[in-house]
Amino acid sequence: MGNIWTEQAKFQSWLDVELAACEANLKLGLIPADAMEQIRSNASFDPSRILEIEAEVRHDVIAFLTNLNEYVGDAGRFIHLGMTSSDVLDTGLALQLKSSTTLLIKEIKALQKAIKSLAKQHKNTVMIGRSHAIHGEPITFGFKLAGWLAETNRNLQRLQRLEKDIAIGQISGAMGTYANTNPEIEKLTCEELGLKPDTASTQVISRDRHADYVQTLALVGSSLDRFATEIRNLQRTDVLEVEENFAKGQKGSSAMPHKRNPIKSERISGLARVLRSYVVASLENMALWHERDISHSSTERMMLPDISITLHFMLREMTDIISHLGVYPENMLSNMNVYGGVVFSQRVLLALIDSGMVREEAYKIVQRNAHLAWNTPSGDFRRNLESDKEVTTKLSPTELANCFSTEIHQANLNVIWERLDI
Repeated sequence: MGNIWTEQAKFQSWLDVELAACEANLKLGLIPADAMEQIRSNASFDPSRILEIEAEVRHDVIAFLTNLNEYVGDAGRFIHLGMTSSDVLDTGLALQLKSSTTLLIKEIKALQKAIKSLAKQHKNTVMIGRSHAIHGEPITFGFKLAGWLAETNRNLQRLQRLEKDIAIGQISGAMGTYANTNPEIEKLTCEELGLKPDTASTQVISRDRHADYVQTLALVGSSLDRFATEIRNLQRTDVLEVEENFAKGQKGSSAMPHKRNPIKSERISGLARVLRSYVVASLENMALWHERDISHSSTERMMLPDISITLHFMLREMTDIISHLGVYPENMLSNMNVYGGVVFSQRVLLALIDSGMVREEAYKIVQRNAHLAWNTPSGDFRRNLESDKEVTTKLSPTELANCFSTEIHQANLNVIWERLDI
């Protein structure tokens, strides 16, 4: 990913655009065949020489063309025919963005595979579900991962859509009116480069496309943040249901030898904030003056390489975390059964209602027994219910025992496994 965004790669994308435009002009008879052969054979550039020229002319594309002509010679007069700088800049940038998206798709597919594999392993690993960080009802760890997989699937679709939407070029000249070039040149050039011509460019490709790129990458990064935040919470000492891999020789603290910290997940959460911070800049880049200005250029030089490289790194980090995640089913089961299975309160409530008890009365009885267990260090919800005559006169021992079965909770998850092919 880093190689896509080097100065060398940027200038190469510009050269690719210029050469494709020359080939288009050749097909329309606007460049002599011998001149085109000279261009093909000699076209090259030197990044350090371009910067040297730019220091004098204060224009990056002119500096690039000047250096290119130093290699090509007389045939250089056929390069950049009827084009403007933004034709090169924006079409070259489209090549970089398309290549970046292709790599991101590769990495998110690897993450997708890792999550799916772990979900399969833990389809039936029972744990507690939480809302407001408070115990709710039993779920399975595979079910939690199924939610991550579904979100990753959507993010893959977003990137695949983006790969097409960002692959847009223009060879429309100053103001984008084709006044000094033929629209056919644009069509042929874009075909050569694997791009589509912009529907109606001004002198630049409208920045809603680039804002879409940034927002999509930030959205994917925010999904990774969600997964990382959950891992961090589940690794807390008082929970310890999952844990990042702790490598041999790794140390968690300079002062406390016992520490095993979720540093990769924390890193992902931190970097996601950087990705989201670029969203505002990308949206503000859309409002350019008239047919163009270059207020967007300075931010994009920082933003687009950074957000691409950062998300690529984050995807690899998350795939590594998932692939080597420590999972502790015993702790999950122990945490779920704290206070004597108080998390099965809804099953008891429904059983009492089914027995004929009024809902409000049933709720009061179940809540009373649940809170008695909750507020007692050795509290036991099930034992409380078994001692409550208002409960035992309505529910048999077998009916009460059935309320504490996780099989009831797991059976209906088959529909999710089918949807996700887990």
